[in-house]
Amino acid sequence: MKKTLLATAIAGALGVSAAAQAATVYDQDGTRLDLYGRIALGISGGGDKVDENGNKANGSEFRDVYSRFGLRGTQQLSSDLTAFGNFELRPQLDEVNREGQQVRNSFLGLRSNQFGTVQAGNFDSFYLDTVAAPFDVYIDRGLELTGGGHQARGDSLGYISPNLEGFQVYLMGKHYTGNGEQAGSPGSNSSAWNTAGGAVYEVDALRLALGYAEDRARTGGVGENIYGGSAVYEFMPGFSGRLAYEYQSDNEDKIGVGMTYAINEWAFNLDYYRIESQGDLKDAQRAAGESTSRNAWAAGAYYAVSSNFDVFAELHEADQDTILDRDTTGSELGDNLRDVRDNVYWLVGARYHF
Repeated sequence: MKKTLLATAIAGALGVSAAAQAATVYDQDGTRLDLYGRIALGISGGGDKVDENGNKANGSEFRDVYSRFGLRGTQQLSSDLTAFGNFELRPQLDEVNREGQQVRNSFLGLRSNQFGTVQAGNFDSFYLDTVAAPFDVYIDRGLELTGGGHQARGDSLGYISPNLEGFQVYLMGKHYTGNGEQAGSPGSNSSAWNTAGGAVYEVDALRLALGYAEDRARTGGVGENIYGGSAVYEFMPGFSGRLAYEYQSDNEDKIGVGMTYAINEWAFNLDYYRIESQGDLKDAQRAAGESTSRNAWAAGAYYAVSSNFDVFAELHEADQDTILDRDTTGSELGDNLRDVRDNVYWLVGARYHF
């Protein structure tokens, strides 16, 4: 992005220690390998009173806060073409979740200044990279727009166009195979793709984005596309405001507004969402006597102790009376409404970046 617009907008997500750089372990003859990661621990509480199994879920808990370890490599093939690869692991450092290791952001590709970038593997949805990115500023909860895990992260192909005077196009698809489905069932007949993407235009202190994401019922979705747009404006160095709109029939209509302010070693985020249920979801909630609208908010404060170490505190309330559970077969909406009655969720902790 031009200037520091996106860097300002995501200052809270990275902590103000974003200046900490990956360590280069090899750099010779056009080939470079970087080591990066972070160790993050915290204490959280509040949020949903019970989980999907009816167990208590809102007590205070010592937890890992998305620690990660990664390797990033590039090789210059020509003056315009670069091959790249990324491998990242997310360990679980707390006792309760110590078996929950996972691979994430692991992909390879080719990058050309003239023709753009192609990549394949495990990476976030391009809907996040385009529309939702300005609101993805929280370490844990707070993003109410569709996030990076939606119909993405694995078995994916993506293309990013060159930056043409501030304008870029993003397009990706996630492949779902029929293998593993019961022979003769609808899901076993053929494979399926969920696509997502959008366009971003940046000029001076303004960033505009439009995008969409498919959400096929066969792969556990609603069966209706998600459409959205966002705008970010940097009013002054360190202070930016953001606005977003997202719509999915038979699910939710969302309006979000927020701001980020960074000064010296401090950064602050504040966001508000108005969310209205639509279509089948609205009918199901009405039938259950539940509210069809909610007001969600999130706030965060971050302090850089050094370029590599920061501390943070975050709050989030979804104002959620009910949650709609859909199984992976795409069951009918309204079959699995459950009462949540969430409290304000809180998280405090510290991170060391390397």
